[in-house]
Order: sequence, then structure tokens, then C-alpha cells
Amino acid sequence: MRSSSQLSWRWTSYLCLLSILCALFTPAVMVKENDFKKCSQSGFCKRNRAYADHVEIQGAAWQAPYKISSDKASFKDGQFQATILKTVDDDGRTVTLPVTVSFLKSGAARVTIDEEKRQLKDIELRHDSSARKERYNEAEKWVIVGGLTLDKDATVAQQSETGMTVKYGPDSSFEAEIKYAPFGIDFKRDGAVQVKLNDRGLLNMEHWRAKVEKAEPEKAEGEDGEKQENKAEPAEVPAYLDEGTWFEETFGGNTDTKPRGPESVALDITFPGYEHVFGIPEHTGPLSLKETRGGDGNYNEPYRLYNADVFEYILDSPMTLYGAIPLMQAQRKDSTVGVFWLNGAETWIDIVKAKESKNPLALGLGSKTSTHTHWISESGLLDVFVFLGPTPQDISKTYGELTGTTAMPAEFAIGYHQCRWNYVSDDDVKEVDRKMDKFKIPYDVIWLDIEYTDEKKYFTWDPNMFADPVSMGKQLDDHGRKLVVIIDPHIKNTGGYHVIDELKSKGLAVKNNKGNDFEGWCWPGSSMWVDCFNPAAIKWWTSLFKYDAFKGTLENTYLWNDMNEPSVFNGPEVTMPKDNLHHGGWEHRDVHNINGMTFHNATFEALLSRKKGELHRPFILTRSFFAGSQRLGAMWTGDNQASWEHLGAAVPMILAQGISGFPFAGADVGGFFGNPELELQSRWYQAGAFYPFFRGHAHIDARRREPYMAAEPYRSIITAALRLRYSLMPSWYTAFFHAHRDGSPIIRPMYWTHPSEESGFAVDDQFFVGTTGLLVKPIVEKEKVTADIYIPDNAIYYDYFTYEKLSTHQGKTVSIDAPIEKIPIVMRGGHIFPRRDTPRRSTQLMKFDDYTLVVTLGKDLTAHGELYVDDGDSFDYQKGQYIHRVFDFHQWVLTSTAAPSDEGKNLREGDWLKKFHDVSFDKIIIIGAPSSWEGKTEIEVLSGGKKTKVPFHFNKAEGSRAAFATVGRIGARVGADWEIDFA
Repeated sequence: MRSSSQLSWRWTSYLCLLSILCALFTPAVMVKENDFKKCSQSGFCKRNRAYADHVEIQGAAWQAPYKISSDKASFKDGQFQATILKTVDDDGRTVTLPVTVSFLKSGAARVTIDEEKRQLKDIELRHDSSARKERYNEAEKWVIVGGLTLDKDATVAQQSETGMTVKYGPDSSFEAEIKYAPFGIDFKRDGAVQVKLNDRGLLNMEHWRAKVEKAEPEKAEGEDGEKQENKAEPAEVPAYLDEGTWFEETFGGNTDTKPRGPESVALDITFPGYEHVFGIPEHTGPLSLKETRGGDGNYNEPYRLYNADVFEYILDSPMTLYGAIPLMQAQRKDSTVGVFWLNGAETWIDIVKAKESKNPLALGLGSKTSTHTHWISESGLLDVFVFLGPTPQDISKTYGELTGTTAMPAEFAIGYHQCRWNYVSDDDVKEVDRKMDKFKIPYDVIWLDIEYTDEKKYFTWDPNMFADPVSMGKQLDDHGRKLVVIIDPHIKNTGGYHVIDELKSKGLAVKNNKGNDFEGWCWPGSSMWVDCFNPAAIKWWTSLFKYDAFKGTLENTYLWNDMNEPSVFNGPEVTMPKDNLHHGGWEHRDVHNINGMTFHNATFEALLSRKKGELHRPFILTRSFFAGSQRLGAMWTGDNQASWEHLGAAVPMILAQGISGFPFAGADVGGFFGNPELELQSRWYQAGAFYPFFRGHAHIDARRREPYMAAEPYRSIITAALRLRYSLMPSWYTAFFHAHRDGSPIIRPMYWTHPSEESGFAVDDQFFVGTTGLLVKPIVEKEKVTADIYIPDNAIYYDYFTYEKLSTHQGKTVSIDAPIEKIPIVMRGGHIFPRRDTPRRSTQLMKFDDYTLVVTLGKDLTAHGELYVDDGDSFDYQKGQYIHRVFDFHQWVLTSTAAPSDEGKNLREGDWLKKFHDVSFDKIIIIGAPSSWEGKTEIEVLSGGKKTKVPFHFNKAEGSRAAFATVGRIGARVGADWEIDFA
């Protein structure tokens, strides 16, 4: 029998959990902003902002305290090394900060600043902490995968006691002018300054100092001989030196002990002449980032990067969300530059734009806007990469070399995913699967949220509702479909559960600041968290996914990692205390933004090792992410709402992910919270059909809204959008190939595709799909039946569905009809893109279908395109088992030839290539066909030395509709060279 104290404790626990869950399930209209810090509530952010204010007030009188002694500077083999001396008091006492500037073969430059005293571990920790004494220096281990080879051809162009200039990069066209006193660096391209570090003197590395206990105020002797308290006011301390949060900080009832004291790093980075900056996801505002120091239409808060479980997030805000990629790009006409701030701690970024004139007497002539940014992180190294472009493609490629590119996905992963919280049983899943087939609605994956488990214990099944998961998985497999189940990083802390027992016994959980296993609250109640920074934890984690361990899973079972910020319901800001300890003694504050990626990585490794010899490409969706997460799977924008406003916010958010190196991104179609009206649901499916990651999802309290449940005409509208996605699957897969190869976005904003057209830089509600020339502008407003599409160039554009030739003007918008049944899509002339026009119920069933080529002729009657195809499942493409074709229409001849990446392959055909051998092009549609083709009824295809006559049909122009021609059935193999002469 339990004692009364045990029962009391148990009831208290239950009531605590109940109150938490009730709060979570209570309908809300908006996130509770007070649960999350503002800059003024984050000690290091407040201090550094105050530091910036102090510097601005000082103006020209400001003397930055960071200087390099020329006798401590050297340059060798592409690397500059020196010591920065930080003056810390009026007596001239200094702190030593080693600095390294590395010039890389990729054309990037890297600036790293550390703190010698911490490097040498010559500090004392408070509270008997077992934390590491150094600044966190292992972010590179998790993030960087290449691109660090030094440019040994870099040369010193100039050197003096005041600084050094280094030439590097392609044709030595880049320069770094390193200034010694005060320390700063100007990065130039072709002689013009593009990026400035510490131009405004805001560099601030909070050095270690011991906590000095304040003595009690002295008491003076009064006239009566009694001691009286001295009333003298203490000298006012500048806000940037306020010690109030140096060693301890409290927010929301939680206290952060800060055993290492203050250790923030901050730096101002200026983009002279650049008005637009992009990137630093994840936030809900426009793609072109806003100013953050107030003013009309601006934010009053800095952009915050601190991965958190933000319940029903608000729109148009710099507030933190689930992920963080500290990559920023700046754009002006024909020039793109960027910076990557490699730091996994909480980070804030201020942005200010200022009009500047080269000649103050020019009365505004020649004035330009420069963007001033201020980066502030709580701990770690100051570690920043500078990219000098000059194109957006250069930034994407160089960043991709450093952090890796998008993993080549399994083909099913870019199909449609059907999800809700929660399908209630294995029979429910089977019935949804049957009904999708009954209504001829294509999909590839069905998902299970947390309710499939036995009492929220991961790696288990509810014994009543999911009594036969194997039969469920087999039915899906028979239909060419996959199952995704959720596995989160919190492990239920309950007796008799082998996973928690092993986690504890092996010592693989995250620790609290005392070194004991950290316990917090999440969906299962009392929980502990896997420390995936620990290699031993990763090894153990992978063992849990083996088929004989996670019984009920099959080879078509894949994973969803949610809540990995990590989400801790009773923790500060709904996450883990910053003074928790991870493997190696690092504090959680050091690694917070990297944490989600380590869990994502552990699950990725697990899916590679479920069975010996099984090498399916993993698919894992993550909510939390950092730079480098793109190597591991997909992300989505989290808990959005079923509203038109959230539909409109999704495209800029997904575009920001794409230009920041993580393009496999999507938003919950239909909205997670709430019940979308049928018009909104239909428009969201039309938009979602052009998200790289395409998933419908809904909250447990939302009504069922599978596509077949929609009343007509909406069911047909949604089905048409899904079928369009599947018909364009070859183009989507080719776009993913490009992203995997060179880091390019999958859906591309106007500034990325047209960096010369300034009027398009801020356009973020439309996009091009890969290299197809398809320009899409989703409808995101209620009862909107037209779309105003911005045209970034003087090319010809055709309506995708009607072939209408649009009357367009560069830099202007064109209005097209967009009734509820139509998605606004136009085709840019000069492109060739592949489709598969036979609708199937999954990508698995389309693998050996023939292709259609769509050719949209440009003004010069030329066009170009590509097709990449492999088995869509294994890693055999890394061994050359793929087909990559280039299509060209030039001087009346259409050709298909091997792409450079496909040339010179001399391999034996693997199983897939043998099966794919006879897959052919069924037909070709040529839009903008010349009138001289009228009257032709057949045409010759030359392939393999043989000429074959095939049918040809010409459709002359009618009204605004362009002339078009159809060739078919051509029967030319996808993997073979062929040509058609239309002359």
C-alpha cells in the first residue's frame, strides 16, 4: 500500500499534467507572447543593444577598444593570424582574443575570434558546475562538411603597421582589408567594398570575470553616535555594463544559474549600398527583411533565432520560431553577397537601413541605401563566413559546399502526404487508404501522430487501436504507399518501459546543472531527453529502430521528429533550461539551436541501419533545424492556423528556407488549428501542390478533412491540384536533383532568378519552379478570382492551361483569370520541362510510365530544359545509376543529349536501368509554334541511326491563344540520344 505522502505526490503530478494539457487544448487565437522573451528581457541582448546605443551617442568620439598589435599579425598559406587586445578599463588592462581569418578555395572567407583565458581553461566556474570552461567550439563538427580548404594562392597585397590587405578568390578579384586599430575588415570585390565587419565599432566579446560579491553599504556615525546607512548614491553604471544578469537571470519563474558568467559575442556587419537583405529563417515576416529599430512599418524587436515550441504563432513578426539558419544575403542590382554566423546559441539580429550619399553636396543625387546589421549571440565563438557572390547562385553553391546540400529524397517523399492528429486505428488508416483510391485521389504517404503509441511510449503501439500494424503496413505497401510514424526526443519516465530503463542505465540522457538526469514534462508527462550530442546515444538510438526491436514497422515505415527544439512544457520559454549539460560538458545554452538537428541526425542514422544491406533513402520530417539540417530530410513551418492570413504567410516562409539552403520545406495544408472553409481548403491545396514538401495536416480537435470528404465542386478542385502535382513529378524530381547538386532553391524568388531587376527584389508571393520556367502565384485571398503576376523580364509568357500568350511588360504585373478551379501558373518562353500525363495513385506506380515534353518557345524560337531520373529509392545514383538528359530546341531542331554529368559513364546497367531501358517519350507539346508548320501531318524522329515517322498535329493561333503543335507517339527512349528536325 502506498503511503499518504506517495499518494499526495502522485495526485499533485496528475493535477500538474492535467493543467498543462488543458492549457494546450484550450482553443487560442494567438501565441502567448509573454511566454517568450523580448530583447529587453534577455540580459545579453539588452546589454549589447545598449552598447550599440552608447556607441551611436558617442559618435566620432567613440574609441572602439579592440586593436591588433602589428607585431602579433602573420599571414601564411591563405590564413591570417593575430591577437586582438581588448582594453577593459581606464588603466589600460587588456584581454587577449586570438583571431584567425581564413581565405578558402571556395571564395569564402572565415573570421574566427576566441578568448585566450577561456581557451586555456584559466577560469573558475560558479555553483560547483561541471560545465566546460572553453567557449563552445564544436559547432563546426555538426554543421560544416566541406569547403574549408585554404586558398594557398591568396597573397598579401599590402602590409603596414595599420593593417594588411589580402587578395584571394577567383582571379584574385576579392580583397580583405584588415584594419588593426580599431579592428575591422572591409571585404571588396573588384575594388568595391561589399561587406564591412565592425565598421560601426559594435564588436563586443564579453570576457570572463569573477563574480565579486558586493560589500554591505558602510554606515556613517551620526550626531548621536549611532551608525547610520550611508545615503550616497552609487555611480550610475552604463546599461551595457549592467551586472544584473551577468551571473544569474530569471524569466517566467525559472532561474538560469550562468556558472561561466557573461560571455556574449556581438558584431556589426554592414552591407554598403545594399537595400535588401534576405534569409535568417525561421520567421513569419516578408522575404525582404524589415528594419528592427522601430519606425513606420518596421519592427521594434530584433530578429530572434532561438528554436522554440511556439503555440499558434503570430504573423509578420521577428519572434523566434522552431528553427534557425543564421545565413543572410544582401542584394542590389547585379550583386549578391552574404554572411553565415556559425553559432548555435540564442542569437538576435538588428537591422537598420540608412540612406547615404557619396557627396553631401549632391542634394540627394547618387544617394544609396546601406543595410547595417548587428549580430548578438549569448555564448560561443565569434565565427562568421563572408561570401562575395556575385550572384545568388554563387552564394547557394558556396554555402552548400560548407554545410551540405539537400539530401536527394526518395521519390515518394515529394508526393502528397496525408496526415492528421490522429488516425484512430489501423482500420482507420486502411479505410482512408481505400477511400483515396475509390475517389481516384493520388497520395504517397499516410501519417500517424502520437496517439498510435501505448500511453505515449515511443516504439510501442496502442494494443487496442493498433493491434495489427503489420497488416496496415502491408496494405499500404501493396498500393505503393508508405507510413510515417512520429518519434519525439522526450522519453516517458515510467517504470517497466525498456526505452527509459536503458536511457537511464546507459547514462545517455541530458543532464541538469547538477549532473543528474534532467526531468521535465511533455506529452507523456514526466519525461527525459536523449542527448544526441553523445555518439553512444546515437548508436543506442539506432538500435531501437531495427525491425525486431520496433515490432510492427516495415521497410515502408518512415519517421517524423517533432518537439525537438526541445519542447519542455514546464521549462523556461517552453524549452530546456540553459544550464542543463550535454555530452562533453557543454551547457545547453551553447548548443540550443543545434539540438534539434542532432536528434534529426540520430534518426537519419537509424533509418540507414534497420537491416543489414537495406539501403533505402531515409525520410525524416523535422520541426527544429539548424544550418546543415538540409542534409537529413524535410521541414515544415509548424503549428499554423486555418486562415487566409496563414495561407499567405506560407510562401515567403518557404522561399526563405530555400534561399537559406533548406529547400525541402512546406506548410500544413489546410492549417493545423481550426476548420478551413472549403474555398480556403481548396486554395491551400492549390498552393500546397507547389510546396516542395506537400502535406495536409490537422489538429486532433479539427474536423476530418481528407480530400474525398469535400463537397463538390471542391473535391474535384482539390483532386485536380493533386493530379497536377503528380503529373509534374519529373520536373519536381529534377529540381531536387539541382538542389542536391549545387544548393539551389527548389522554388525560387524573383531576386534569385532575376538579380538585375530591382523592382522584383521584394516580391515574395510568387516563384519559379526549378528550371522549368513555370511561374506560380497561389491565390491567398478569399473570393479572389484574378491574379496579378509580376513579370521580371521581357520574355514571352503563356498561360499553363490555355496557352494564351500574355501581354506582358518587364517590371510590371499582368492580370490573369483565376476562378476557384484554376491555379495561376504561367510558362516562361524558352524552357522545356518534363511531365507524366497518366494519372496514378502513387509515385511507385508511375516509375516506368512514359514522359511528355512541354516546349515553350521564346522570342528567338529557342528553348532549353533538363530531366533527371534514377530509381527514386536507393543510393545507386551515387554509383552512376541514373539518367540525366538535356533538351535543346535551336534552329528548328529539338535534341535530347546526355548532360555533362551523364557523359563518359561506362557502367554495367543495374536492375533499375535495365527495367527503365524501354521507357520513352510519348509526346511533345510545342507552344508558340510558328505558322510555317501548318499543314504538316507527320515528322521524323532520328534515334540510334534510325528515322521513324510519327504523327504531327498543328493548332493555329486563335485570338490570344498561341499556336501549338503536338508530336506523338514519338517512342524515343529516355536514355537515348535523339533529334527531331522541324524545318
